[in-house]
Amino acid sequence: MNTKYLDLLAQKYNSEDKVVTEIINLKAILNLPKGTEHFVSDLHGEYQAFQHVLRNGSGKVKEKITDLFADLLTDQEMNEFATLVYYPEEKIKLIKNGFNNEKDLYQWYTQTIERMLKLISYASSKYTRSKLRKALPTQFVYVIEELLYKTANDLNNKEAYYEKILQQMIALGQADKLLTGLAYTTQRLVVDHLHVVGDIYDRGPEPDKIMETLIHYHSVDIQWGNHDVLWIGAFAGSKVCLANIIRICARYNNLEIIEDVYGINLRPLLNLAEKYYDDNPAFRPKVQSDEQSSHETLQSTKIHQAIAMIQFKLESPIIKRRSYFNMSERLLLEKIDYDNQEITIHGQTYSLENTCFATINPEQPDQLLDEEKEVMDKLLFSLQHSEKLARHMNFLMKKGSLYLKYNGNLLIHGCIPLDEKGKMEKMTIENKSYAGRDLLDVFENYLRHAFAHPEETDDLSTDMVWYLWTGEYSSLFGKREMTTFERYFIKDKESHKEKKNPYYHLREQEETCRSILTDFDLNPDQGHIINGHTPVKEIDGENPIKANGKMIVIDGGFSKAYQSTTGIAGYTLLFNSYGMQLVAHKQFNSKEEVLLNGADVLSVKRLVDKELERKKVQETNIGEELQQELTILKSLMEYRYIN
Repeated sequence: MNTKYLDLLAQKYNSEDKVVTEIINLKAILNLPKGTEHFVSDLHGEYQAFQHVLRNGSGKVKEKITDLFADLLTDQEMNEFATLVYYPEEKIKLIKNGFNNEKDLYQWYTQTIERMLKLISYASSKYTRSKLRKALPTQFVYVIEELLYKTANDLNNKEAYYEKILQQMIALGQADKLLTGLAYTTQRLVVDHLHVVGDIYDRGPEPDKIMETLIHYHSVDIQWGNHDVLWIGAFAGSKVCLANIIRICARYNNLEIIEDVYGINLRPLLNLAEKYYDDNPAFRPKVQSDEQSSHETLQSTKIHQAIAMIQFKLESPIIKRRSYFNMSERLLLEKIDYDNQEITIHGQTYSLENTCFATINPEQPDQLLDEEKEVMDKLLFSLQHSEKLARHMNFLMKKGSLYLKYNGNLLIHGCIPLDEKGKMEKMTIENKSYAGRDLLDVFENYLRHAFAHPEETDDLSTDMVWYLWTGEYSSLFGKREMTTFERYFIKDKESHKEKKNPYYHLREQEETCRSILTDFDLNPDQGHIINGHTPVKEIDGENPIKANGKMIVIDGGFSKAYQSTTGIAGYTLLFNSYGMQLVAHKQFNSKEEVLLNGADVLSVKRLVDKELERKKVQETNIGEELQQELTILKSLMEYRYIN
C-alpha cells in the first residue's frame, strides 16, 4: 500500500480508536440485508405515472403498511394512510377539510404521527441508525429520534415528556411539516437504489420533470436508451440527432419541450416551414390536444415536414463517409423517381403519397438549402446554450452508461447484437472488429468523446452517436434498418416492417442468456439480464419473464402511445434481500383520482427468483466497495498503530 496515501488517510483517522471503530462499523454493515433495488424503464416523458410508481415504490409502501396494520385498520383506512405517504401535502389538506373541531384534528394528528413513526421504524429495520438519520427531515431529526427510540421502560418515566413533544409540535403548527417529512422519509427508505433502464425522453410531455426528480433522488443510475442518446448526441453537436428530436417532438405534439422548457427558439424553423410546406395528413401530430387550435396543429404539421426533410438530407453524408455503417440502402432521397413519385427499395418499387419534396433538388437531393443550413446552425447554437438542458445532459452522462453490471445482473436497454446462431455479431470500425461487450465499450467511448468535444461536429464520434440511434449493429436500436421514410410516404405497410436483431427471439432461450452473462463476466447461474426497449404485449399473452427467469423485460410501457397494444401501463422490477418480484401496472389516470378514491395502479406481482439464503450487503456492489475500504483501513492499522 502506498505510504503517502496512508499518511493522507491518517489525517482523517488520526487515532487507533477511530480506525477500530470504522472497521467494526464496516464489518457490521456487510452483514446487513441488502437494500431494495427498484427498476423502471421506458418512461418516455410520462412524469405523473413515473412519480406515482416512485412514491409507492411499486407497491412496497403499501406492502409494509399491510404488514403492520392489517389487523388494526380496514382496507379503506390502509388505502387512506398509503395515499398520505404518497402525496402528503395534498392529502393532509383534504383530511383537514373534513374536521369540524380542533379536538378531533388533534387526535388525528397524534394517531397518524404514531403510525407514521411505526412505519418508519419498520421500513428502516435493515439500515443503520446513521443511514436513517440522513434520511430524516433535517429540521426534525432530534424530535423524531426521541420519539422513534423510546422503549416500554422509557414510558414509565418519560410518558409526559413524549406527550409534550407531540403536543408542542401540533400547537406550534409544525404537525403538517412533520407528517410530510415522515412520508418522504418512508418513500426513501422503502427503495434503497433506483435503476432507470433507458428512454427518459420523447413521446410523453414532461421528460424534464423526470430529469429533475432523478437529479434530486438519493441513489440512482441510468442505462441510456436510444431516445436518451439522441438527446445526448444533439447536445454534443450532431445536427442529424437534433433534427430527429425535433421531428419526434412534432410527431407527438410535444414541441413545447423544445421551445418552452429548454428555451430553444423554433421561430426560424417555423418561418422556413411556412414558406415551403402546406397541410399534410402524414405529418399531423399523432397526439391531438383539446387545447390546440387548428392553426397551431397546422403549424406543427408544417414544422414536422420541414425538419423531417432536413433530417433525411443530413443522414446521407454520414452514410457516404462511413461505408462500414453498411447503410447505403438508406440513401433514399437518391432512389426516388421524382417525375413519377416512385421509389425502389430492396428491388421493390412503391408509389409515394403525401410527399413534401419542395426543398429537394433531384440532381443533388441531399443538398441543404442555404436557409436550411442557417436554421440548423441557429437551432444547434440555441440548444447548446440552454442551461437547463446542459444540466440534464451532464447528469445523464454522469449517472449513465450503455450497460451496467450491478449485484450480479446485467442491465441494458436494448440488446446484445447476435447472429441467427446466437454468436456475438461483429462490427468493423476503422479496420478493427468488435463484438459483444467490447463493441458496447467502444460505442460508449465514442459517445463520451463526442460529448466532451461538441466542437467536432463531423467526426467519427459524433457520427457514431447517430449510428447508435439507427445502425444495424447498435445495441440500442436492435433492428436492420429504421423505416421512418417509408412510414411517412408509402402506403404499403409491408415496407414499414423493421426486422429485429435475432437477439429478440433468441433471448427466449436460457442458453443464449447464459452465454451473454458469461461474456460480461457474470455468474450465469445467479445472474439475470434486465431489458427495456421493446413493449411486452401482455394483451396477446407475451410473458415478460423469459429464458427460465434469466431474462426480464420491463418495458410494458409507460408511454400512453403503447398502452392500447400492450394492455398494461408498464412493468417495474423489485429486487430485495429475499429475491425478485415483477410488478405490472394498470393505467395511471391522475393523482387526483388516487387522492380522492385511494385508487392505486398496481396489478399483479410475480415472483421471478427467490433467494435460497437472504442476500447480504457483502454480496453486492456496495459490499465490494466496503471490502476495499476495509482492506485499506487494516493496512493503515498495521502501518500506523500496530508496528
